[in-house]
Amino acid sequence: QVPLVESGGGLVQSGGSLRLSCVGSGRSLSLYLMGWFRQAPGKQREFVAALNRNGKSTYYTDSVKGRFAISRDDAENTVYLEMNFLRAEDTAVYYCAAGRNLGWGNPNYIGRQSSYDYWGQGTQVTVSS
Repeated sequence: QVPLVESGGGLVQSGGSLRLSCVGSGRSLSLYLMGWFRQAPGKQREFVAALNRNGKSTYYTDSVKGRFAISRDDAENTVYLEMNFLRAEDTAVYYCAAGRNLGWGNPNYIGRQSSYDYWGQGTQVTVSS
């Protein structure tokens, strides 16, 4: 088990920034493929960003490229999602997830929810226009 706890969500104006944190316990997050997903009201949960076990290789959904950045602090056993130039359509509950790093290089694997075994409880991000 890898309990994950997200924080950092809140209300921000369009164009603003937020940094989400995902703290792991029990095992080092460097052992896992780490991902961020989000679910807007009335919509299905969707992939946002992923970080390879190496802590350097990243992958993003097209709508957040150039605006969001995923990173990891091994000393804090924390994964971050830095979100800039936020838009109203970024409003959602954001979830952190950890999975087996088996299919890096395959977008279908990285973006699939079933590739991740452990999930946090989510943190709400609301962007006002």
